[in-house]
Amino acid sequence: MRDRVEAGPWQTPGPVLRRWAPADAAAVLTAFADPLMRGQSAEPVASAEAAHRWVEERATQWEAGTAFAFAVVDGDDRVLGNVSVGPVDRRHSVGWVSYWTTGVARGRGVASRACAALADWSFREAGLFRLELGHRVNNPGSCRVAHAAGFAVEGLQRAKLAYDGVRYDVELHARLATDPEPPRI
Repeated sequence: MRDRVEAGPWQTPGPVLRRWAPADAAAVLTAFADPLMRGQSAEPVASAEAAHRWVEERATQWEAGTAFAFAVVDGDDRVLGNVSVGPVDRRHSVGWVSYWTTGVARGRGVASRACAALADWSFREAGLFRLELGHRVNNPGSCRVAHAAGFAVEGLQRAKLAYDGVRYDVELHARLATDPEPPRI
C-alpha cells in the first residue's frame, strides 16, 4: 500500500499525506499542547516521551494493518495535522476516520482535503468499502469537514462521549466506496 498520498487533484495546492516518522515527535508534542487537542488521544501527549510513543503506536498499527495514520504536511513537510482510518474491520471492510489539524491549518480546508484524500486511499489501497466518522454536535467545524469530504449524515448517537463529566451527542457520518466523489475545493 502506498504510504504517501497527494491530496488532489485540487484547484489549489493541497496538503500531502505521508506516514508518521520518528522525527515528527516534536511536531506532535506541539500540536497536543493546543487546548483544543485535549482529549484527542487515549494517552495525554504532554512530554517528548509521550509524543514518541504516539508516533510509534501509529507505526505499530500500520504494520499490523489495524489502523493507518498519515501526517498531513505542507510543501515544506511541516506537519499540519493528522488523518487516520482505524480501527479497521476487515470482515466488513469498514474503518473509522478521525482527523485533527494544528492551529495554523484550521479554517483553510486542510482537514477537508486530507479527509477526502484519506477516503480515496482507504477505498483504493486499503480495500475498505465503508468509512464512518463522528463529531460532537457542538463542533460545527468538524461537521463542515465531514460534508466537504463527502461523508453523509446518518444519525445521532445520544450522549456517546464524555469530556470533563459532560456527555455529548455525536453526529454520525459515513461514506461508501460507491458514493460519488465530493466536489473538489
